[in-house]
Formats: sequence, structure tokens, C-alpha cells
Amino acid sequence: MATMVIFGASGDLNRRKLIPALFQLYLKNRLPERTRIVGVSRTPYDDQQWRRLLRESTESLGGGPVDGQRWDEFAKRLFYCSADVSKPEDFVELERYLRNLESGHGQGADDVERVYYLATMPQLYAPAIAHLGAAGMAAENGVSRRLVIEKPFGTDRATAERLNSQTHEVFREHQIYRIDHYLGKETVQNLMVLRFANSIFEPIWNRNYIDHVQITVAEEVTVGDRGGYYDNAGVLRDMFQNHLLQLLMITAMEAPARFRANEVRDEKVKVLRAIRPFAGDDFTNHTVRGQYNGYRAEPGVPSDSRTATFAALKLHVDSWRWNGVPFYLRSGKAMSCRSTQIVIQFREPPHLLFDEFPGANPQPNRLVIQVQPAEGIHLQMQSKVPDANMQLRLMELGFRFSQQYEKLPDAYQRLLMDAISGDPSLFARSDEVELAWGVIDPIIHAWEDGYEMPLGHYDIGYWGPDSCRTWMEQQGRQWFDVCPVLH
Repeated sequence: MATMVIFGASGDLNRRKLIPALFQLYLKNRLPERTRIVGVSRTPYDDQQWRRLLRESTESLGGGPVDGQRWDEFAKRLFYCSADVSKPEDFVELERYLRNLESGHGQGADDVERVYYLATMPQLYAPAIAHLGAAGMAAENGVSRRLVIEKPFGTDRATAERLNSQTHEVFREHQIYRIDHYLGKETVQNLMVLRFANSIFEPIWNRNYIDHVQITVAEEVTVGDRGGYYDNAGVLRDMFQNHLLQLLMITAMEAPARFRANEVRDEKVKVLRAIRPFAGDDFTNHTVRGQYNGYRAEPGVPSDSRTATFAALKLHVDSWRWNGVPFYLRSGKAMSCRSTQIVIQFREPPHLLFDEFPGANPQPNRLVIQVQPAEGIHLQMQSKVPDANMQLRLMELGFRFSQQYEKLPDAYQRLLMDAISGDPSLFARSDEVELAWGVIDPIIHAWEDGYEMPLGHYDIGYWGPDSCRTWMEQQGRQWFDVCPVLH
């Protein structure tokens, strides 16, 4: 028996992601039979009102009506308790409410596991955690108490360390699940399978065969009505410290001895420790920043803002496997299309046998891992064009999930299931979070303190500023600017 307590239950995350994911788990018979879901927020709903609102939001955000009978069965698991997470006395009342609920099904409240999910504003994390401890709701006493914390986990290394310290005063590390929904995506998990379950890739996954790696998280949308938040965050805090570094870690990590949480996370942390720190001219030579035209006219954005909505970084992982192989990371708003992809660019053959033929135009092999959308894996290789002398063309061997499976689950389904079952493999550890901030913090500070560093501008619908393309060409390389084919 388990109880999931969702703080911030009236918020957008719960309506858009958490409840639809939990409902899908129920439909797949993966939600443990006696799981209860308790929503907590200040709005004074009763159980029936909350259930009705959640059905409406699940239907409107899920693209259609739900099966009424199955929803009614699921809704019996949904409960609501009005409480203010900033008030310690409300946690005393919440504990009393939970114990009454948990002891009402023929089982003692002391035997019920709990998962506390903080889906609140980040500034409420520390008070909520402290109040959970003061109310005696964190101590395990033979039964699990887990805490799920949404990103952002701090705004720099100092705040992340402080939040870690505050959290560890109440919860032990094995109880804490720091969530990054990118790790729940099937394609990201499949990257480990691609590398470590196929003998054809791992022998060439190194500096001897790979020229460089590109990791792109492109967003088609502008900041919209999030301008006030975004202008204080910027693209490095918003995307690089979490999503892009997570993808880099999985791409670059060594094989763990066993597929267990600590072993996997140990290898990821080793990658962060091996990333070469920036110094001196690195901040100008190994970074590009940009801002889309029209950003300063967005609501909540100052008219003279120099916040970057686009960034590209060149990182080096100082290890035997990756010595001399640059990792290019880029992300931005208002770009050509929505695309998250990892591109493994292999070296050219040691001897270009066919370059003397007119029209041969040989190009090195490329492995493209499309994380979203059109999730799949594509290997580009040279082939001769029929009836065309020795003209070569880059052909593609591809696998797309949609061709084999009807629909991929939302990332939150896997992550919520893991949190309920107690598997922390896909969640960040405290040292991982702090080290990730340690990579990004110096770049943020250099950009904020050095306004003489160029801020390129780009039109909405482009792949970033022209300076980024020029920067890449000066290194003898090109970005893989290809939008995924969605059909």
C-alpha cells in the first residue's frame, strides 16, 4: 500500500502531466492496487470537486474523452486536502488526515509507504521539506518515505548546495528523487541499450573513430508569457545545467558494472568530473550566445535585456575514451523546429579511395539519435548511386519507434512508477546536481560580468545566430541542421 502526496495539486504540472500519467499507469494495470493519490494545495476543494476538475483537465489536455467507467474506478483513489505549504501547523493537520485515510482500509497507517511530490514553486521547496520533518512525516521507521523534487534544483551551485543541505537535514539521500523528465524519455533510456547491448557500437564509441558529438535541444516556441521568469534564468540555467548535461553524461559515460542506481549514477558523475573547466579565452572561444529578434518585446522582458535565448558550448571530456573529441551543445528558443537530437559524427576514412571520381563527394558516417519528436535512430552511410559512374550518396538505415509501437509513453509515466516502486536509477544524485552547476556557473558568471562578449541576434525560425554557424565552420565542422520527419 502506498500514498502519493502531491503538493501544488491545483497547479499546471499536476493537471498536465502527473494525473494523466498516473491515469495511464492505472489503465495499464501498473499502478499498485492500493495506491492512493492525495492532492494538497490552498484551494478549498472537496474530493468530488477535485476529481471532477481532474477529469475535465485530463480530457482537455489528453485530446479526447476518457473511458467513464475506468476513470470512475481510478477516481476512487483520488483525495484532496486543503493546506498551505508555508504553514507548519497545516502539516500537522495533513499528517492527521493521511493517517486517518491510510488506516481506513484494514491496514495500519504505520505500514503504508509514502511518496511526497513537490510540484510547487521552487521557493517553497525548502519550507515544505522543513515542515515535513517538523511534523514527523519524513522518518521511515521501517516503511519508506520518499521525496520527489522537480527542477530547477537551485539557480547556481551555491543555492543547489544550500538546498541539498536543507533537504539532508530532513531526508537521507536514498529517500530523495530529483526529477529531470528527459531521463524518462524512451529514446534517452534506449541510448544505454544502444551502447551497452550491441557489440557493433561500443568498440567504435571513442576518440579513434568519432570526430565530434553534437547535442541539440531546439525549441520552436518563444518565451511567450514566461518572459519574467525566463529573463532571470536564461538558456543556460533553463536547459544546459539539466537536460543537455544529462544527455552528455549518458552519451559519454562508461559501462557500469551492473545496471543499478548507484553504479549508473557513479559513471555519470565521473563524466562531469572529467569535463575540462573553462579558463581565460575559453569563455569567448568556446561559447556562442544569441537572442531572437522580438524577445525584448515579450511581456515581462526589459527593453534592454541581454539575456541569451540561444547558446552553444564546446566542451571537452578529459578521459582516455574522449581525448580530443569535442562535445558541442546548443539550445535555443524560437528556432527552426522542435528537435532534441544527439549526433555522433564519425571520422573520415583514413584513405579517401573514391574522391578522385567526379561527383563522388564522400562524407563521413553519422549516427543520429532523435530523442524527440519522431523518436528513432538513424545511421548515415555511403552508397553508390546506380548507373552513375562512381558517384556516392549518403544513405540512411533507420529505426523509428512509431513504426514498431503505437504510442510512446509520456516520460512522467516511467518516472512516477520508479518513484512509487523505489528505483532511483533515473533520478539525479546530490553530487551530480552540484557538479552540473559547477560546469555551467563559470560560463553564466562570465556572460553576466562581461557584457563586451558578443550577443548575436537571429530571426524567429532560424537555427540561431549566423555567428554560431561561422564559429562551427572555423573549426572545420558543420551543424546538423535537419528537422525531423514527423510522418
